Amino acid sequence: MSEQSPKEEAGLAVIRADAVKDPGLEMHRERMTDKSPKHQKRAAQQVALLFALSMFGSAFALYAYFAFPLTSELVTVRNNTLFLGLGITLGLLGIGIGAVHWAKTLMPDNEVAEDRHLIRSSDEKRAAAVEIINLAAQESGFTRRKLIRRTLYGALALFPLPAVIIFGDLGPNPGNSLRHTIWKPNTRLARDPYGTPIKASEVTVGSVYHVVPFGLEQGEERYLEEKAKAAVLLVRVDEGVLTNQKQKDWSYDGIVAYSKICTHVGCPVALYEQNTHHLLCPCHQSTFDLANDCKVVFGPASRPLPQLPISVDKDGYLIATSDFLEPVGPSFWDRSVKN
Repeated sequence: MSEQSPKEEAGLAVIRADAVKDPGLEMHRERMTDKSPKHQKRAAQQVALLFALSMFGSAFALYAYFAFPLTSELVTVRNNTLFLGLGITLGLLGIGIGAVHWAKTLMPDNEVAEDRHLIRSSDEKRAAAVEIINLAAQESGFTRRKLIRRTLYGALALFPLPAVIIFGDLGPNPGNSLRHTIWKPNTRLARDPYGTPIKASEVTVGSVYHVVPFGLEQGEERYLEEKAKAAVLLVRVDEGVLTNQKQKDWSYDGIVAYSKICTHVGCPVALYEQNTHHLLCPCHQSTFDLANDCKVVFGPASRPLPQLPISVDKDGYLIATSDFLEPVGPSFWDRSVKN
């Protein structure tokens, strides 16, 4: 005889005769804070200390923002990021751990199971729910534990302040500063990071140079900002490869110079594929066709890389004949994007 098969009900539900019964709620275990006023007081002090630690962290983040200002030296970027991040982390952890410790040690921990109804409760039940909420507030000690309540208010009040001052870095309005770089007529092209000028005769077909303006020295005011805008990728190809007339006019003997800053989000375009003459941005795979004025052939970039007009001086060194004639880097709010 085969065993009796489960009873099939409507739908997909299967009810078995040997279904496990609901074991009910686990027996409540009292905590030390439930039995000892001394432990209650200690737990309340610990929670308040964590909230105070959060207040200190938020205040320290404010201090770090002004105490470690950003300059052209990379060490200032490291210090500002490190100490500002530590302060914000302490502010978050203090609130989070304090709230969890408060719930684990001082708030009621009795488990309650109640059937959920999808219909609106009656006015009596809604009034009872409000009464339960008020009772929970009393049992949690929020209304009578002034030390916890005040330190929580302080932590919550101070925590958003570091974010407010960080938003200040969104300004001021850059004006025309994004439309111009430090490239000027007759500025020699120099190797990055050595700073030595480049002769046209040194650039062979297929070679790639990372280039900055000659004379740009570390330690100068706004060195990093200016270098970031002026960085150039220098490539030499056979002159017959170039298909755009403007591209030919702004090049020298097959040597072309394009902004190294991707027009998507500003990553460095640092990879050159010689067979296809494609420049690749490794961040989001935007691909630019060097043979056709660096127009976008793949990826999220919205416009070609700007070209730097170049020539040679009487000593054979490569020079810029002007600044970029369009802004470098990602598109911004006051420029029409044209492919």
